[in-house]
Amino acid sequence: MSKNFTLDGKVISFKDGQTIMDAALTAGVYIPHLCHNPKFIPHGSCKLCIVNVNGRNMTSCTMPAGNGMVIENNTSALNDDRKALVQMLFVEGNHTCPSCEASGNCKLQATAYYLEMLSPHYTHFYPPRTVDASHPDIFLDLNRCILCELCVRASRDVDGKNIFKISGRGIGSHLVVNAESGKLGDTNFAVTDKAARVCPTGAILIKRRGYKTPIGHRIYDHKKINEIQAESDHE
Repeated sequence: MSKNFTLDGKVISFKDGQTIMDAALTAGVYIPHLCHNPKFIPHGSCKLCIVNVNGRNMTSCTMPAGNGMVIENNTSALNDDRKALVQMLFVEGNHTCPSCEASGNCKLQATAYYLEMLSPHYTHFYPPRTVDASHPDIFLDLNRCILCELCVRASRDVDGKNIFKISGRGIGSHLVVNAESGKLGDTNFAVTDKAARVCPTGAILIKRRGYKTPIGHRIYDHKKINEIQAESDHE
């Protein structure tokens, strides 16, 4: 007998072991998220994927799906909270969307559009962030890092290299490179590594490819993230 839950009035079937997020994405239903990737152990750091489950708010990427659950996702209250979180991500970094090489391919930017974020609302922090161009093939710009830890998990769990880690606490948290020099060029990081391709922003960029696809013809330029995210997350 199949198991299912109700998400915004739609019946979603799931398999044992699936989270709410994975079951929803498999069914083609978008739940906003930035730190989630179905290939990695759920992390729950960005909190964008919080849904209301039987009256309680839960992170859908970590919450196991349960038979008979009644879940709300696309509500004004939840989306307002998500918009505030995205606004905070923008002011806690130094994002320059119009000139960023990742513009049109950036999940943070696309999520902001989906949530109708028209301004950052909060005062910009303008934190001092470093740019590392020491690697021959990879450009690392920490101004755009949102601490999703996707590169950390990809390098550790898929590539087996542990190139990255998060250091510090609270507002002082930042991404660091596991090399004595702290430089990406002094590691065995490769352009073929999974960690080189999972960043949802423009923090990790492959050199000499930035404008191969012109702005205006990129993945989120003509479709909203909710229209394509379920498919792209399960490629």
